Amino acid sequence: MASNVTRDVITLKGSAAIVSEFLNYSVNSILYQRGIYPADDFTMVKKYGMSLLVCQQEQVKGFIDTNTKQIATWLETGNIQRVVMVIASIATKEVLERWNFIIESDQEVLEKGVAREKSDKDIRTEIQGIIRQIVSSVTFLPNIEDACTFDLLAYTSVESEVPANWGESDAQLIHNPQNVKLRTVDTAVHKVEAMVSYKFTEEF
Repeated sequence: MASNVTRDVITLKGSAAIVSEFLNYSVNSILYQRGIYPADDFTMVKKYGMSLLVCQQEQVKGFIDTNTKQIATWLETGNIQRVVMVIASIATKEVLERWNFIIESDQEVLEKGVAREKSDKDIRTEIQGIIRQIVSSVTFLPNIEDACTFDLLAYTSVESEVPANWGESDAQLIHNPQNVKLRTVDTAVHKVEAMVSYKFTEEF
């Protein structure tokens, strides 16, 4: 007897919403796990069948929400290839970590407006996998001793419209980085490969 597998229709707009929301929660999780803001600034929410922590600082929350909303717009037009969350020392400006989310878009969906099929459960499971890796990252990433700030970089197409609150930036690379590849989220419309790069310091 064949088993029943529920598959959900994934549209371009729906996929853009899924990915941008995933990025929003990922950024919040990284901020908490890496201690960029005090633990008291975070509140617990239920999402993806998990308990996640979200920053309640008004300025930080507004920054993340505004920027992930713009990322959703770029996802809908296929004009974004990568989102990078950069963590840097406030005192020295040195970049300590780069959290890369490399995005691949289905060209047929962009050009012809067709939909794809994939179960919400499968997508949620993939998102859970990356969030769990973010949570466990404290086991292999160096401790952050400095007070730090963060920024979001978007690698977009030349022809894409850039809002006034987004400006040109250098790549903010890390000298002598160590790279750890994380899992992948694939909505069947957008594929997101995650990776963290961090400053490698030899211990003597």
